[in-house]
Amino acid sequence: MFPSRIAVVDDDPDYLQLMLKKLADLGYRDTSPWHSPAQLADAFDRGAAYDLTLIDMNMPEMSGLELLDRIRRASPGTECIIITAVNDAAVAVQCLHQGAYDYLIKPVPPQTLHLSIRRALERKRLLDILELGRSSAVPEPHRAETFAELITRSPLMKRVFREAELHAASNVPVLITGESGTGKELLARAVHRASPRADRTFTPINMAALTSTLFEAEFFGHTRGAFTGARDERRGHLEHSDEGTLFLDEVGALGPERQAKLLRVLQDGGYTRVGSSQPRQVDVRIIAATHEDLAGLMKSGHFRRDLYYRIRGGRLHLPPLRERREDIPLLIAHFLGDSDRAAELHVRADALGRLVAYDFPGNVRELQSIIRSAANLAQGKPIAIEHLPEELRRANHAAPPTTPDHPGGITSLADVERAHILLIYEQLGQNKCATARALGIGLNTLRRRLASYGVG
Repeated sequence: MFPSRIAVVDDDPDYLQLMLKKLADLGYRDTSPWHSPAQLADAFDRGAAYDLTLIDMNMPEMSGLELLDRIRRASPGTECIIITAVNDAAVAVQCLHQGAYDYLIKPVPPQTLHLSIRRALERKRLLDILELGRSSAVPEPHRAETFAELITRSPLMKRVFREAELHAASNVPVLITGESGTGKELLARAVHRASPRADRTFTPINMAALTSTLFEAEFFGHTRGAFTGARDERRGHLEHSDEGTLFLDEVGALGPERQAKLLRVLQDGGYTRVGSSQPRQVDVRIIAATHEDLAGLMKSGHFRRDLYYRIRGGRLHLPPLRERREDIPLLIAHFLGDSDRAAELHVRADALGRLVAYDFPGNVRELQSIIRSAANLAQGKPIAIEHLPEELRRANHAAPPTTPDHPGGITSLADVERAHILLIYEQLGQNKCATARALGIGLNTLRRRLASYGVG
C-alpha cells in the first residue's frame, strides 16, 4: 500500500471510477475522486493537502490548464499529471511549462500510469527534503500516529520525523545514527510503518551479536546437511524479510569479511544459501543503525566506503536527550504511566530539577531505568532526591552544562517550574482542572502557563 495522497478529477463519472480502480490495482489506496474541478480548486485554496493530482484536460466548468494554475499557486508542493484524449504537442508543452509533471494520452496503460506517478512522487520527495533542510519552521509529520512510540514535543525530533516520512516513501536504504538509548530501532520501525512495505515483515538483527561463523547461516539460510547440526533446511533473515524491511542494528560492528558479503546483497539482491550453489534473489528495504562514527571507521580502514555509501541512501540522526530536555517531563510521565501506582506517583520539584539538569549518557533508556527504580523506592510516595541514583543526588549534578540560554550553567527557576507543571499535566491525562488542584494554583493561572509553553 502506497501512503501518498492522490486526488483524481474528471467530469466523466465512469472514467473517474475506472481511474480509481487502476490506482487501487497498482497499490494506491489513499485516493480522492472529484467530479468538479472548481470544487477541487476551492479545496486547495482552503488548504487541502495532496501529494499528487491527476487532472482531466477537457472539463466544462474549468479546463485542466486553469485547474493546474490554481493548484500550483495554492499548493506548489503538489505534483500534477495531465490526462487527455487529445494528443497535441503544443498543449503538452504548455502544460509542462505551467508546472505539470507529465502529460498522458487516454487510454493510459496501467504501467505507464504507474511509472509516471512513481517518478512524480519521487521528485516531490526530493524537493520536500531540500525544502525541509532550508526551512527554519518546525515541521509536523503528516501521520503523527506512525511515530507514537517516540514520545516527544521537541522541534528537533519533529524535524527527524518529517524527514523520516519523506525517506520512507521511497525504497532507498536509510542509515540511522545516534547515541545508545536514543530510540534508533523505534525510529526504524516507524520508517517501516510509513513505507509502502508497512504490511510486510520487519526483521530486526543485532549485527554485533552475529559471529563470523553464524553470519552466513543466519543471514542467508542453509540447506539440510550444510554443516554439523544442520538437520533441516532453514530460511535466513534475507528470505524471511523478502518484500519487507531488514533492520541492521549496530552495523558498525561488522567485520571486513561480513561487510563484503552484505555489500553484494545490497548491490544486486543476490545471495546463496550455505550448502547450496543455487543463487537466489531477494527484494528487501535496508535500514541500518549505528552509534559509532562510521566516518572515523572508514578513515582507519575498519569500514568499507562502498558499503557506507550503499547504506546511506538517506540519513536520520536522533539527538541525545540532553539536547531535548523539554522531553524529560513528558517521558517521566509516560514511564510512570507504566506503573501500577501511576495515579499515586509524581516527582517533587527538587528531584525534577536534578533530572532535567542531568546529561543522561544512556539517554531515554537510562531515564526509563532511573524512573522505574525511583518509583519502586518511593513506594507510592512522591519521588524525591533520595530516591534517585547517587550520581543525581550529588550536589554538583544539580546544574546542567553551560547553554546559550543559561551561560552560567544554572537551571533557571522558570525552567524547573515549567518542567514540573508539564510533568503533572501529562501525569493527570492533560486534565487542566485536576492539574491546577494538584499544583495548588488557579485554573486561569495554569491556562496562562500552558499557553506560554505552547501547550493546550
